[in-house]
Amino acid sequence: MSSIPANDTHSSAPLPSCVALIARQAIVNAQQAVIGYELFNRSRSSTTHTAATDVALVFTALSHAGSDELVGKKLIFVNCTHESLAGGHLDLVDPDKVVLEIPPLGHTASEEVTTRLPILASLRQRGFHLAFNHTVLQSTYAPWLALADYIKLDLSLLAHDQLAVLIKYANRHSGADLIAEKVETAQQYDVVSSQGVQLFQGYWFARPALVHAKLVTPTQASILGLINLVRTQASTDQIEDLLKKDAGLAFNLMRLINSSGFGMAREITSFRQAVMLLGLKKLFRWAALLLTTSRSGGVPSSLGQTAVVRGRLMELLAIELGMPPSDTEQAFVVGIFSLLDAMLSMPMQAALSLLHVPQPVEEALLQHAGVLGNLLNLARACESNDDDAFDRAASALRLSSQQINNAHLQALAWTDHVTD
Repeated sequence: MSSIPANDTHSSAPLPSCVALIARQAIVNAQQAVIGYELFNRSRSSTTHTAATDVALVFTALSHAGSDELVGKKLIFVNCTHESLAGGHLDLVDPDKVVLEIPPLGHTASEEVTTRLPILASLRQRGFHLAFNHTVLQSTYAPWLALADYIKLDLSLLAHDQLAVLIKYANRHSGADLIAEKVETAQQYDVVSSQGVQLFQGYWFARPALVHAKLVTPTQASILGLINLVRTQASTDQIEDLLKKDAGLAFNLMRLINSSGFGMAREITSFRQAVMLLGLKKLFRWAALLLTTSRSGGVPSSLGQTAVVRGRLMELLAIELGMPPSDTEQAFVVGIFSLLDAMLSMPMQAALSLLHVPQPVEEALLQHAGVLGNLLNLARACESNDDDAFDRAASALRLSSQQINNAHLQALAWTDHVTD
């Protein structure tokens, strides 16, 4: 037997993880139904808004775009810098889900409006929604006005008479929906709604709510390994092999590709599917983003290694049982996610709510049900000194001690190979 922890009490060091703090504020319609949320990055220590913080926010939002605690199925409004608009992170976003809030150019507007126009037009053509503040109604920004899906009117900056003029001008010269923001009183709401504004944001409706988005951080060594494989156009088998050997990579990829923010029409249940559907270009973008949020150090935690050994052991045993390839892949998924509760410091039921997994996988993880549940019991027994549990699990699957021990040694060797 190996020196892997004897049970699931999770006394070993946790897989590197972090909590991203995101504030969201609802944007509502005239019936006060939420149509979207503006997101604010509250994790950064500096108040400076940069291209890097844009990337971090979009990356986190992507992975949580289907989570009820963040945005559910609503639109995501994200503040941008002009530098970040050309970033590759937007290649990973389902444009239909995202509204990019474009900042004004300040004193350089007259020189840069035309220069920036092609990037904005390209984003719009790709399907992104664009939002501007009221300055887009100035003559200087005339080339941008036709691109506006939303125009935000800041009630803390605009007097009543200014509002009336801007609303009439916007309705006459653009097809944009108007959003009155920083609505803090009933009087302000009455003023803008009486002039035809249909969307609202501000303390009168909802204050920004802080959401703690849990992230699992893969090792930098694994991410760099993935980047190198993609850059050398390695085979799908090689990339899949690497993904299966880092629980953090596995979790992040499956969560991303099954999120509503990614926009897949069907559920993805295997790493091979994920790699093939994502493609090398997007896989490279994703890995590069992941690297910016990862921690230094290239040694996986013992908990992460245990999860990988379990996954490989269960996969090998499923092959011994003659299960079809789709089921052997599910066996691996059960094993590598069997410590997800410890990785994320939350109950397994809550951890699984962050992912889309097939019903047999969920039942195995929550109830140890079915053949996959029996395989998980056997994998856990292999980590312990409980001979009775080992015998019961082996008997349930009709596997010999020799078959199990050989598979366990292979799984340990396979895992050690990637972490050397």
